[in-house]
Amino acid sequence: MQQWIEQAQKGDAEAFRELSGHVRGMAYVVAYDRLGDVQLAEDAVQEALLEAYMNLGSLKEPAAFPGWFKTIVVRQCHRLLRRKPGTLLPLEAADQVAEPTPGVAEIAERKEWTQVLHRSVAELSAKLRVPLQLFYFYGYSLQEISVYLGLPVATLKKRLYDGRRKLKGALPVADLAAAFHLLHERGERMLHIVNGDSVGDKLKQGIVQGDVLVWREIYSAGPIFIDPAAEQERRLRAEVLQATMAIPAAEYLAGCAEQERRISGFGQYDEVVLWFEHDLFDQSMLAYLLHWFNGQKLGQTKLSLLCIGEFPGIELFHGLGQLTEDQLRTLRGTWQTVGPKELQLGSLLWEAYASPDPRELADLLAAKREELAGGALAFAYDAFKDHLSRLPSIENGLGIVEQTTLQAVANGKDTPFKLFRQVTDELHRLGMGDTEYWKILRTLTAGEQPLLEIDGAAELTDYREVPEFLHRSVTLTLWGEQVLAGAADRLQLQEIDEWYGGLHLQGHDAAWRWDSAAGRPVQHPRTE
Repeated sequence: MQQWIEQAQKGDAEAFRELSGHVRGMAYVVAYDRLGDVQLAEDAVQEALLEAYMNLGSLKEPAAFPGWFKTIVVRQCHRLLRRKPGTLLPLEAADQVAEPTPGVAEIAERKEWTQVLHRSVAELSAKLRVPLQLFYFYGYSLQEISVYLGLPVATLKKRLYDGRRKLKGALPVADLAAAFHLLHERGERMLHIVNGDSVGDKLKQGIVQGDVLVWREIYSAGPIFIDPAAEQERRLRAEVLQATMAIPAAEYLAGCAEQERRISGFGQYDEVVLWFEHDLFDQSMLAYLLHWFNGQKLGQTKLSLLCIGEFPGIELFHGLGQLTEDQLRTLRGTWQTVGPKELQLGSLLWEAYASPDPRELADLLAAKREELAGGALAFAYDAFKDHLSRLPSIENGLGIVEQTTLQAVANGKDTPFKLFRQVTDELHRLGMGDTEYWKILRTLTAGEQPLLEIDGAAELTDYREVPEFLHRSVTLTLWGEQVLAGAADRLQLQEIDEWYGGLHLQGHDAAWRWDSAAGRPVQHPRTE
């Protein structure tokens, strides 16, 4: 969390999004405890996040963020309480509205126990209730709760014990642990694998049953291998991501080990649900996970997939992170079963994506286009086709992202912030985040013949080191104008060092180019 705070203080919007998604659940528990109303609590959290974003620069010690943010949440609660009170919606009532009326006696009984447990916990004193809710209902660790509430871990353990003891005397059940299990899992062991902390933290708010695993990877960048878990390949990937995207190698390696440890225990679940979107960021991640599961013995575990590319009322859908908790709740149970056919197809996509010969992916997409369009992997064709268009073009050596960026500057988008919004909206099927896009923007400003210039950053090495980077002036150089007009080739002017899946292109040479007219990659003679 400290890394997100430090990056957010330097203007990294993506880091603040991850940070806010991580602390939202804790803030909600505190807000609801003071306000007793679902909507007011959500409003307080939203206002607190906005206030924190506006004042993050004033925070001197990142380690103090949890307590600092809690103070903001409490202040927003007091502000809302001073307003004229409206009709309050208790948490228990909200749960009843959200859940459909069960039609089976067993499910009805299960729901009744859930409501009993909710009410019993709500009747505890605040010092016992809040730790119980954070630990059992929202899944935060003792260490995270300790930092947020400013209490020693030993004190928290004592309060959890006292809370369980009081509940045991109040609830007509012999096994309190089983009651909490029933509440958290709703009677079935499920694992939900999602693509980001924002979505993961929302799902933990009781939207779905079971555990949530956030898969933290960015397979749309850096070197890709069929087996990315192999030691040598993983270390190379870690080194490249650190050098090009400032992702600490040690942190990356530790994160990979932890998420692989968790996913390797999938056999304890009745069902694993994959939550993904239409863009390359997600489709490459989905392909890898299907490839991985294709190599496992699933046994009695059912594998399911929820994958969407649009949502009612959202004109330009970027991803699940845009959706509110209520909107995400409408997707519950709409997933499709993943069978041997989908596993094999996903594995083929991953292997072709990891190949150093881009024709393998192009040929696979052409051969499987109809099969992809009519199945659970309907978004894969467009996403991976757009991936191939990232290769340097035969016309001017620009990939689709660089071409779109230069054209946007020529059309008047004159700051990094405007460029990011324009390019990621136009190329939304790539699913680029800010870190990935800044890497590409940096390459366009590099070398003795840059195609772009950013005011105050003659050769951009790390945008976070440039004050007010997002609003600096961006202009086309003479070389940029020539390349954009097709009068010069980018690779004659600038060296590149880029990975496109399993393909690595370096220097002024590019053995592979993208032929937009043919709609496929072609071998290209070396530039003298």
